[in-house]
Amino acid sequence: MSVYSFGIQPITCHAWNKDRSQIAISPNSHVVQIYQKCENQWKKIHDLTEHNGLITGIDWAPKSNLIVTCAVDRNAYVWTLKDDVWKPTLVLLRINRAATCVKWSPEENKFAVGSGSQTISICYFEKENDWWLSKHIKKSIRSTILNLAWHPNNVLLAAGSSDFNCRVFSAYVKEIEDKPSATPWGTKMPFGELLFEKGDSGGWVHSVCFSPSGQCLAWVSHDSTVTVADAARDKVVTQLKTEFLPFLSVIYVSENQFIAAGHDCCPYLFTYSNPDNIEVIGKIGGEKQSSKGNMSAMQHFRNLDKKATVDNEDPAATTIHQNSISQLHIFEDGESGVCKFSSVGIDGALVIWDSKP
Repeated sequence: MSVYSFGIQPITCHAWNKDRSQIAISPNSHVVQIYQKCENQWKKIHDLTEHNGLITGIDWAPKSNLIVTCAVDRNAYVWTLKDDVWKPTLVLLRINRAATCVKWSPEENKFAVGSGSQTISICYFEKENDWWLSKHIKKSIRSTILNLAWHPNNVLLAAGSSDFNCRVFSAYVKEIEDKPSATPWGTKMPFGELLFEKGDSGGWVHSVCFSPSGQCLAWVSHDSTVTVADAARDKVVTQLKTEFLPFLSVIYVSENQFIAAGHDCCPYLFTYSNPDNIEVIGKIGGEKQSSKGNMSAMQHFRNLDKKATVDNEDPAATTIHQNSISQLHIFEDGESGVCKFSSVGIDGALVIWDSKP
């Protein structure tokens, strides 16, 4: 495990380059900061300053080395590195509310942008006019899109929203790709087709993620539930109501295991197995040592006077993150699945974890 601090400002989102030598973060501002790994420290090498509103999404394409960003200013930019300078290209999103999240497709020939205008913009590059165009998905969406995840086939797109629903759409763009083959999620996939919808939980869907094969879809909601839909079993839905605080981010680390993290300030490993069973394997990583055992009598009474408790520290101080975890990201893949993953949080920290408890 490695822990790094990027100051006191919350980190709303982050993204890695292909070899994990650079990281792009947004410290709760309109600026994207890019850091280079130098020995055991991070050195800031670029500021991306084109946005004039809070950055809400960053994604870094590993093959093309393009960065896409979106913000509450209703804009998205694709950034290209030329002569050691990142140059932005404006994307025609055509939305009237804040952009909330952005994700490159696996083939990197398009990306999706969620927004507060009850719309998902599927953006692709038109070579003739040398600009990024967008097509809109609006079917059944009744509120803000909070998170997006692409299926491995580069066509299906999962979306979680604040109308308590998780949905799977077809994002097939005939102008740039071949007709897709059938999947367990559906056979006919014209652009914008709604293939799956589920929303019987009582909270915003904060994060969604497909399994490596694309067979299963996991999502986390604000009512502290963890849910998995299995397309190979007729899209059966399995739900676990947890005792933890709400999760804000979820990622798959193998075909049957995923990690979720959020307001509990630490990540948890879950497993999904047939028939219809989600279990909590345990908490990832260790905890900081408590100093209660070394408390002096003077400190004991001082705490009683100031805090009405004998505790020498805030309960959250025993976790690695000192505040809510805002986003998880895969850091290193192995033969049997994800070996390491990263997290950023409201405390301004970056933590790189081993994926096993």
